[in-house]
Amino acid sequence: MKKRKVVIVGGGSAGWMTAAYLNGALNKRGTESNVDIELVESPDIPRISVGEATIPSMRHLLAVVGVDEMDFMKATDATFKQSIKYCNWVQNDNTFYHHPFSSMRLQPIDRAGMDWLKSDRSIPFMETCSAQPLICEWGLSPLMLGPWDMGARFNYAYHMNAQKFADYLRDFSVERGVIHTLANVTSVDMQSEKRIRAVHTDRDQCIEGDIFVDCTGFKAKLIEEKMAVGFEDCSQWLLCDRAITMHIPYDRFYPGMIRPYTTATALSSGWIWDIPMRSQRSVGYVHSSHFIDIDAAEAEMRAYQGGDTADLKSRVVHFKVGRRCGNWHGNCIAIGLSGGFIEPLESTGLYLSDLGAVLLAEYFPYADQEMDILASRYNRIMSNRFYEILDFINMHYCMTQRTDTPFWREVQKPERITDRLKAKLEFWRIKPPSSHDFQDQWFAGMPVTSSGADSYAHADGRPAVDTGGLWNHESYECILYGMNFLQQECIDRYGAERPQTEVHPAILKRLQLARQKLPPHAVWLDKVFGMPDYKTAFKPAGWI
Repeated sequence: MKKRKVVIVGGGSAGWMTAAYLNGALNKRGTESNVDIELVESPDIPRISVGEATIPSMRHLLAVVGVDEMDFMKATDATFKQSIKYCNWVQNDNTFYHHPFSSMRLQPIDRAGMDWLKSDRSIPFMETCSAQPLICEWGLSPLMLGPWDMGARFNYAYHMNAQKFADYLRDFSVERGVIHTLANVTSVDMQSEKRIRAVHTDRDQCIEGDIFVDCTGFKAKLIEEKMAVGFEDCSQWLLCDRAITMHIPYDRFYPGMIRPYTTATALSSGWIWDIPMRSQRSVGYVHSSHFIDIDAAEAEMRAYQGGDTADLKSRVVHFKVGRRCGNWHGNCIAIGLSGGFIEPLESTGLYLSDLGAVLLAEYFPYADQEMDILASRYNRIMSNRFYEILDFINMHYCMTQRTDTPFWREVQKPERITDRLKAKLEFWRIKPPSSHDFQDQWFAGMPVTSSGADSYAHADGRPAVDTGGLWNHESYECILYGMNFLQQECIDRYGAERPQTEVHPAILKRLQLARQKLPPHAVWLDKVFGMPDYKTAFKPAGWI
């Protein structure tokens, strides 16, 4: 069998995650040479360091690539992430709830949701079935400094510097056989309407390949500019289309702790991410340009931080929410921003690049005649996962009770809620979410064809099927009950005077052990990585 050649156009996180994963999965971390992999990266595109938050699936990628977790964390300025904390999403009153990575559900029947709905809700829902919200509020690490002896381990992900992550994977991959070419792609040769033969560079190179991966970001130089694969606009349901970002250095603005979680705080026209790394925080105001101008958004972001930040540079990023109408077309696969974008409210930016690489390795086309069959399945899964994420993030907005600004009043309107999500919410007004709801997510009221994509001849027109691959019923309950879903309905059903909310003794024991055995996050980072002992220089107003 002829050895296949993969040409990845574009570097950054998406490109190097793809190169590293394919090399790890197909070439056994470079110990075999089953597939040739070459990444072509422009030396002229400015490199801007940003903070990224991940989800636990990142640990699978690192394991397949062969990366040591501690080496990776040290190289990327990484910290631990155990949860996302949502502030001011229900009302603009400094209240919050957590979406943690670990929960403890009683077996053989999980009644956590129903028990909470029938109680007086005096304790936040996730604190009744997970120790992680309070562990996060206490600022504790998910790992001990010595051998683990606390029973089941806590699930976690990472905060990290995305530029350093790409550089780390680049060096790791090149050392194990991936070819790195620094050049600008100037033209693309087509063998047929659906098949790329080669790309040409400004270094007079003609780089031929069997499979071409487009990691050129929003430009989508191969999949859109050359192959004209359409884009489905989903901005009707997620209104934010711009972000302003800034880095907050600890030597001037250390707040006294390294939060072991990502914070998502709702502001007037969107929300701000707050991602703690070991030397700085990354903040970014994701907002709608239709409800606030750039100057006002930047002022609001700087007010969120407080203090004198006039000399800290900011960056504006424009984006459009939507998906490619077929990530795999012919012998070209779009991974990363070239394949689509959903705002990073649930930290799924790198996840979609991760998934794209994992699926390409699993459905790798070793023969041309297999290409279309494998592409059909690949596109189906990517489509399903996109709509799953779209619905889940859409739910955060439409469940708000805020009416203090035009933006928050707008996101609650029926036309801003996907038909799939409407059907789910109506079903869950009857019963709490449960595991079997996710075996086939077809509920009364859903459309019989997918939205938009079926207008393209090459696309799969069947409705997406959400199989709970990313979020299960526990995650849906977390957001629904964190956002006070069924608040009035429970008063009507069970009365205003309901029993006090209870926390299972196993959770209380877990919390007691955590207090005794888990070090503060900053202490763990200091002992393991030698993080400087920053002095508390500035604590923003409202810092929790």
